[in-house]
This record gives sequence, structure tokens and C-alpha cells, in this order.
Amino acid sequence: MARRKKIYEGKAKILYEGPEPGTIVQYFKDDATAFNAQKKAVIEGKGVLNNRLSEFFMTGLAAIGVPTHFIKRLNMREQLVRQVEIIPLEVIVRNFAAGSMAKRLGMEEGTQLPRPIVEFSYKNDALGDPLVPEEYIVAFGWASQQDLDDIVAIALRVNDFLSGVMHGVGIRLVDFKIEIGRIWDNDYMRLVVADEISPDSCRLWDIETGQKLDKDVFRQDLGNLTDAYTEVARRLGVLPSNVTHAHKPKLIN
Repeated sequence: MARRKKIYEGKAKILYEGPEPGTIVQYFKDDATAFNAQKKAVIEGKGVLNNRLSEFFMTGLAAIGVPTHFIKRLNMREQLVRQVEIIPLEVIVRNFAAGSMAKRLGMEEGTQLPRPIVEFSYKNDALGDPLVPEEYIVAFGWASQQDLDDIVAIALRVNDFLSGVMHGVGIRLVDFKIEIGRIWDNDYMRLVVADEISPDSCRLWDIETGQKLDKDVFRQDLGNLTDAYTEVARRLGVLPSNVTHAHKPKLIN
């Protein structure tokens, strides 16, 4: 394979120039980070699982009319996506109190919220991705008020889809975060779901037992992260139900 030009390397993925203008190859790494990269590890098989799971979610969203940057999966660790201009915000949707929200408000983890709550944080690792109000976003030109209204609508549609899919396999969608990008078709701008949707970016609890099946397993040293992600993939049918592994997942291409 010809040597590809690396465009960007983040904590969990590497982006390369795509085969055609306007495309990017997104490579999923096995690296795991937590607490703003203060805790790091390499979790064998994690990137393969997240690639397959993100493909599953992005394809499902497209099927219900939610636009995404996803084009197709290329292999076990890579997918082809559209090049987008990322809005410098993490869009967080919360259905139950957990993580930083529970700490901020003194709420018991797992408390159901009266309705889904959408929050925004400014994407800046050096600042710890601080929460920002809509006033800041509009004032600093990160997004217009119309963009924000559209982003909230997209986020709530993603929430409805993910909540339903997860509930169907006995998993509670506690919260999740997505990124939104802009794509231009001539003079027309569209907002699309970008980056990834995986257990790295969601809180997922077993409905019956409360077992955590997301990156909190790594954050809180609750067990093997690959086992947790494999369980999510198995329930969703992304992996065959008879897959077992002692050290790393055995996956099909």
C-alpha cells in the first residue's frame, strides 16, 4: 500500500488523506485515555471493536435520515469518511445523572432526568473541555443560533435512535457525546454527525444489573475494557453470539 499522508493524530484515532478529494481515512487505535489523558493504556482489540460499532451506529442513523460523515468501512480498523469542518464543541446528551453532572449537582448516579438534557463543552484539552453556554458559542462565532437549534435537534434524534437500539438489547443509554461537522455542497452547508459513536463516547449500563459496559470500566478499574465492548457488540449483533476470547476478541472482517 502506498504511504498515506497523516493529517491528524488524536487520543483514539489517526486521520489520513483519503483516496479522493473531500474524503478522509479514519484509523481506530487501541489507545485508551481518561481524565484528560492523565490515565493511558493500550487495550488490545479496542480499535477494531470501536470501528465496527461506529459503523453500526452511523449506518443506522443514515437509515433514519440523520446525516453523518460515514461512507464505508474499509477494513478491521479503518473507515472512509467525508472531510468536514468540525465545530469546536462536544455535544453531550444526558438521560440519567452520571459522571461530571452528578458531581456538579450533587446527584446520585443513575438518577433519571426529567427529560434529555443537551450540554455543550468547548473542545480544548488544555482547558479540560469546559462546559459553555449557548451565549458563548454564538458570541465567539463557533456556531450561529440557527446552527445550535439544528445541532440540538440532531442530538435529540441521535438520542432517540441510540436509546431505542440499546434498550432493545438490555442496555441503558445513560449519556453520550457527539461531534458535529459542516459539509458544503456548492453554497449549501449541511450539518452532519462526525467523529465516532462507540462505547468510548457513551455511558452504557446493563438494565438488569447496572454493570458498566463503557469507558468507565477503564476509568474506574472495573475489569477488562475489551470484554465490556465485546459484550456490547455481541448484543447488537455486530459480532456473532458464539465469539469468545481469552485475551483479545476474535473478529470477522
